[in-house]
Amino acid sequence: MASYRQMTKNELENEFKKVQSDYENLKALNLSLDMSRGKPGFENMDMCEEMFSCVNRQKGFKDSEGTDIRNYGGMDGIPEMKKLFAEILEVDPSQIIVGGNSSLTMMFDTVAQGMTHGMGDKPWAECKNRKFLCPVPGYDRHFAITEYFGFELVSVPMNDDGPDMDKVEELVKDPSVKGIWCVPKYSNPQGFTYSDAVVKRMANLKPAAKDFRIFWDNAYVVHDLYSDGDKLLNIYTECEKAGNPDLPIIFTSTSKITFPGAGVAAEAASERNIAILKGRLKYQTIGPDKINQLRHARMFADLNDIKAHMQKLADNLRPKFETVISVMKTELGGKEIANWTEPKGGYFISLDVMEGTAKRVEALCKQAGMILTTVGATHPYGKDPKDTNIRIAPSFPSVEDIEKASKLLCTAVKYAALEALLN
Repeated sequence: MASYRQMTKNELENEFKKVQSDYENLKALNLSLDMSRGKPGFENMDMCEEMFSCVNRQKGFKDSEGTDIRNYGGMDGIPEMKKLFAEILEVDPSQIIVGGNSSLTMMFDTVAQGMTHGMGDKPWAECKNRKFLCPVPGYDRHFAITEYFGFELVSVPMNDDGPDMDKVEELVKDPSVKGIWCVPKYSNPQGFTYSDAVVKRMANLKPAAKDFRIFWDNAYVVHDLYSDGDKLLNIYTECEKAGNPDLPIIFTSTSKITFPGAGVAAEAASERNIAILKGRLKYQTIGPDKINQLRHARMFADLNDIKAHMQKLADNLRPKFETVISVMKTELGGKEIANWTEPKGGYFISLDVMEGTAKRVEALCKQAGMILTTVGATHPYGKDPKDTNIRIAPSFPSVEDIEKASKLLCTAVKYAALEALLN
């Protein structure tokens, strides 16, 4: 079929009648589908059930240093988990703080500390026109944290190899710019991985603000869908080479490895940053959930155990991603009304529809029984200026439901595009 943009008005009208009929047929199925959030499927979580028998009286409650983890203490995590996260993030265990179940909580807390007590300089709250850089499209919850604390959110375009570094290098000349959000491997939502060149330029930044920090959310560091997954350069090593060891604060968690509501999170940083963060940690906790940490440490002795487990998860996730992409190629290919990413890992696919139609697509899907991530969520303040980006999260539904959802989504994309072209 010819591109919609090459069709005559009569051809467009005939195509619209067909798409309207397809849409009404799908709507009549009374579907109830959710592709709005990157939640692991039940089958993924079932693979971790053995964890619940890893810590009990029979197997003991002591960590590798002989400490009974049922009691207070271990403020920055048990040794086994510090070692495991150090392997995952390619840093030294002394650079790791292991927390509770949520890396997002650790990010929020780190920004809050910057606000009240600074990150090696005066409190960020004293900078009245403070700004934070936000690569777009990006992760809505990142943007929400800095918006909550009164930062002006400054959009930076995302290229297929990472943020537009020309723009980043220019923006950090402003001393009121205090940081940048980064999802460097399999970015949310596009699934892009920062190139070596981008990581090196990030590490060599010369920000005017000496308390500028790179919030490096390496959430998908081990989340490859294929054996030839993307490779990400080590940001901390590059920052050390550049004489900027204090620039990055690195975050990750097991939320999409084990249980999203009962995983383990960690942050990594330079010796100086860790000293600052640990110095404040003693005022807010007498210790995290070390029983949960020990469960994880006994299930995953090292990075090889993590990799073996992630291969099993990939076998489950891969068909879901491939189903979405296959349907989009069949239904939307060649029509010049949409383009999408085909990531090698992570949890999302990014779909860009005809400019000005994304909200209409969302509304059409909702009317037919499918919930998408709110259009605009991938941009600061929830406003996509081009009304074009849609984040697809295929991890939770079954393959069968994903096929139905993908067909409905593509039908809505065609419906909205034809409406716009005819009007």
